[in-house]
Amino acid sequence: MTSPTPDWARLWVEHETLYHYSIPVEHALHVACLRPLTDDGQQLMQFDMAVQPSPAQQNILIDSYGNSRSHFALHAAHSDLRVTAISEVLVRARYADLHAAHGPTCAEVRERLRYRSHAPFEPASEYLHASPYVPMLPELRDYAQASLQDHRPLAEAAIDLMQRIHRDFLYAPASTDISTPVMTVFEQRRGVCQDFAHLMLACLRACGLAGRYVSGYLLTVPPPGQAPMVGADASHAWLSVWVPGLGLDRAGDWLDLDPTNACVPGLHHVRVAHGRDFGDVTPLRGVIRGGGDHTLLVRVTTRLLAEGVGEPALAPTWGGAP
Repeated sequence: MTSPTPDWARLWVEHETLYHYSIPVEHALHVACLRPLTDDGQQLMQFDMAVQPSPAQQNILIDSYGNSRSHFALHAAHSDLRVTAISEVLVRARYADLHAAHGPTCAEVRERLRYRSHAPFEPASEYLHASPYVPMLPELRDYAQASLQDHRPLAEAAIDLMQRIHRDFLYAPASTDISTPVMTVFEQRRGVCQDFAHLMLACLRACGLAGRYVSGYLLTVPPPGQAPMVGADASHAWLSVWVPGLGLDRAGDWLDLDPTNACVPGLHHVRVAHGRDFGDVTPLRGVIRGGGDHTLLVRVTTRLLAEGVGEPALAPTWGGAP
């Protein structure tokens, strides 16, 4: 007898960032975007972020995109900075009832996003324009139009575009960095997850459609017989395309797509933040005085705590590493 498909999963994530400076830092101001989102499709059960050395000041703010940001200041000299965020997240199936062949067409959504004088503001239009990491490029419009045809349902067309990017581009770790332009990725036909998210966003926006960048984590499963490696995971990135009227209770009007893995994200994707591009959701950034050269080490560990069908127990189970 076949077991029912799980409709929820409880995941544990540890994200550790370590900076070492060749010269002590005298003062530092940092912003961390590491706290996972809570909404209809995902619930943050427990979260803890530890900073060493201890900050002189620290506060939490919600940005204009609904993401949680921790601002902290260090005023004592230090040669090392360690930021460790531990999360327990309940992820629910959001797209189990997705019917990609239904819903509005590309032309209908494009028309709805078109600016009209005195028309009500559509919040999704904020994700319609160029942003620092997502330029408007005619070459990407031409590439995307083979998928994003006017008559096609947008959900179906966007999934087709995602699958083409997955086929046409090689996932090649260390082949790019965050400063690599989207056009270079397009020409070289290789990159990493953030490149493919930016590339697909550039395709959507060049065709008059709204898309937002999503940062988060992806549970990776080791080969049979091998134990998971602590710290071997990484932050992940994908995107959401605005498809009004999807009719999915836990997803609203946003359809998440992961071009790196050619999939609609499910129970193994944990969403941390969303914005126009990577610059809006950088996990850790800051301004320092002093420091000289620096080295950076990031370690991410993701674990599946439980999964099941129906309503899960809502009490957090986390008390440290599982």
